[in-house]
Amino acid sequence: MVSEKMFQLGSKSSVIRETFEYGKKRAAEIGAENVFDFSLGNPGVPAPAGVDDTIRRLLDTTPSIQLHGYTSAPGDATVRAAIAADLNRRFGTDYGAGDLYMTTGAAAALSITLRALCCEGDEFIVPAPFFPEYRVFTEAAGGRLVVTDAAPDLQPDTAALAAAIGPHTKAVILNSPNNPSGAVFTRKTLTTVAGILRDTEKRYGHPIYILSDEPYREIVYDGAEVAWLPSLYADTAVCYSYSKSLSLPGERIGYILVPPQAADARRLYAAVCGAGRALGYVCASSLFQRVAAANASLTSDLDFYRRNRALLYENLCRMGYDCVRPDGAFYLFVRALEPDAAAFCRRAREHELLLVPSDDFGLGGYVRIAYCVPTETIRRSLPAFEALIASYQ
Repeated sequence: MVSEKMFQLGSKSSVIRETFEYGKKRAAEIGAENVFDFSLGNPGVPAPAGVDDTIRRLLDTTPSIQLHGYTSAPGDATVRAAIAADLNRRFGTDYGAGDLYMTTGAAAALSITLRALCCEGDEFIVPAPFFPEYRVFTEAAGGRLVVTDAAPDLQPDTAALAAAIGPHTKAVILNSPNNPSGAVFTRKTLTTVAGILRDTEKRYGHPIYILSDEPYREIVYDGAEVAWLPSLYADTAVCYSYSKSLSLPGERIGYILVPPQAADARRLYAAVCGAGRALGYVCASSLFQRVAAANASLTSDLDFYRRNRALLYENLCRMGYDCVRPDGAFYLFVRALEPDAAAFCRRAREHELLLVPSDDFGLGGYVRIAYCVPTETIRRSLPAFEALIASYQ
């Protein structure tokens, strides 16, 4: 016998991964150049030159047994100190190596932090739209995910969030810049959320944390501000990945930050270490810990995403699609041309357009288009988008 819950998770991929796998199969049948796969948030821009230079330098100068050996379970201390120093320089903070835990990407960071926090009966609130795996991670940790509405501008609906908080609320998960909408939560919105949480902490007599999921922190446009959440709300833990900022999704390297100002910070950090141990998420890649630390201040070419955003957004709007203009990340959130977003995506496949319906993101009626693809893919897809909207007219 096997776990029925794990069997169900393994038997059915997420809608994002299912679309991606369909795209690979379709490309083998008709040629990749004839398939317009906008399913996966896989950065289409190379890592900064410094990343490859660092890898070569480390291979040439670091003894192999050290480079490929185990580090301390939470990560190499010099790596964590270097990343803390980068955060301190950018945000005017005073973090140290002992506040960071290196992880195999943001998924591990979230899974570990949720497991570290979750007690029986705990609830975790997330505003829609949200990354669908939050539900998987939360339920695997033993918690319950509570979904609240988005405001019309796809900021969190702060009134709905306030109404959802109860005595079992352990944390609120915030993701800005947001996947799937590309929205950057404003300082005003986040300040309001912080005030609500401070009030409810007093009412219920226990900490209510923010889990700030920040893999798109550096990918913003037109001067949009990504507020540093721990400066607005002390009881914040940050889950970060270098997958997007350094175009390293396959290397799975990130971290958890437990700021010393957070409630029960030392106990929470110890619980993070314990959860990492229980889940087997100790000693993230030794090589890529060092690569991340050496390149923490770099970002991949944002002009690539900026050009792709403009090309796709402007052309789809011209055709008559209702698009949310993204301030960050590399996703375009577009209203489906019929109430059933999944049916719309099935019709899009008739034109070899692979889009992701929004239902699993907690908000129906939209599709997510990942524009982190080669620019030429977007150009060649435009006639297919024209044909798709014409089929509804």
